[in-house]
Amino acid sequence: MKKCLCIIPARGGSKRIPHKNIVDFKGAPIISYSIKAVQQSGLADEIMVSTDDQAIADVAIKYGAKVPFFRDASTSNDQAGVAAVLVEVVNEYKKRGIEFEYVLAVYATQPLLKPENLVKAFELLSTTEGAESICTVEQYSYPPQRATIIVDGELKQLHPENYYARSQDLQPIYHDCNQFFLFKTYALLRDQKLYTEHTLPFILAESESQDIDTPEDWKLMEMKYDLLHGHHE
Repeated sequence: MKKCLCIIPARGGSKRIPHKNIVDFKGAPIISYSIKAVQQSGLADEIMVSTDDQAIADVAIKYGAKVPFFRDASTSNDQAGVAAVLVEVVNEYKKRGIEFEYVLAVYATQPLLKPENLVKAFELLSTTEGAESICTVEQYSYPPQRATIIVDGELKQLHPENYYARSQDLQPIYHDCNQFFLFKTYALLRDQKLYTEHTLPFILAESESQDIDTPEDWKLMEMKYDLLHGHHE
């Protein structure tokens, strides 16, 4: 049994930013940053990219990841969840007689990923009694309990009962920030979800993570990257 398999899911069909997983970010294809961070962490026995796209596979291999097989058509569409992709990959390795104790899933568009955070997460998961997985989250910067919605063109409070509540009295609410997940393999295979029964949070600051869906998100990622690396125009 090997220790850790890193899977980087990288589908070819991205609607809003075509081929976003290999678009140039600050002089290198964006996926190369994820590969490099995992390499530097020293955690993974194998770093593989799960893709349905030859161009992505070529870039991944150039930067030191493996693409031992291509993704099945059933997990290549928009609806296929990341968990289904991870399970498919683990089972494919199993068929080849290779099993791993841990699975690290890293998103392909994460230049802010820090190797030392991967190391911390691994220490946390391997030393916490009963823990089965870790998910990167960040706190909502504004309390969602004070959200407003628009009904028939007018502004209404979603939770009017919180109108007088002080921010510090409202429970902090977090969202997954799509940087990485770490699993004990058995729990991933059992639950087939990104959140296993016993998931620990790995809390990131807003400046440390950015999901990329739109060109505006891409610009935010560049700004945060410069902030993190002290680059000034």
